[in-house]
Amino acid sequence: MTATVRSDLILSHKVVTADVTAPFDHVDIATWLKTLPTHEYQRCAPGDHKAAGYTVDDDGTPMSINVEMIGTGLVIQQYRFEEASAHYCRMVSLSDVLTPAGWTTTQVIWELGIEQLEGDRLRYINTVTSHPTEHFLEFITGTGQTFEEAAAARQQSSGEHCELETPHYARSIAEYAIAHAAAVAA
Repeated sequence: MTATVRSDLILSHKVVTADVTAPFDHVDIATWLKTLPTHEYQRCAPGDHKAAGYTVDDDGTPMSINVEMIGTGLVIQQYRFEEASAHYCRMVSLSDVLTPAGWTTTQVIWELGIEQLEGDRLRYINTVTSHPTEHFLEFITGTGQTFEEAAAARQQSSGEHCELETPHYARSIAEYAIAHAAAVAA
């Protein structure tokens, strides 16, 4: 899909952290994302997360496909792995959004990071930034909404969603690391 992203405009931005305990050397966010089962994804945002999957884009770039509700919008995200390592992933999606007024698109940048605080004490950092597309700007104009109104609504709904999912993502990543450490030790 091709769209003109307005990276000069921020539709929403949220950074949420959660502390967990897990062996830092066994954390692997990239592998966790590529193997995340749909039901675990659903547990990470009960009621909001609908489905997750893994595929590749036409050029072979790994992709995470996520379907979720954010506020009143059903969002279908096709995240390309732009940077993928054990402790940090930067995912970028041109996302389709079904709103009560119809379909539109936004760009979503999802950054997942983990840092070691001390020993096995870790901090997961979930950062989500959204930019409008030209289509989105035309779409909201057609519904009589200003960009400021749309951004305020998206900031609130996306912020609430990030607050919900972040501690669950942290727990899931930690459990994955603990299981990997146990498998290696066995």
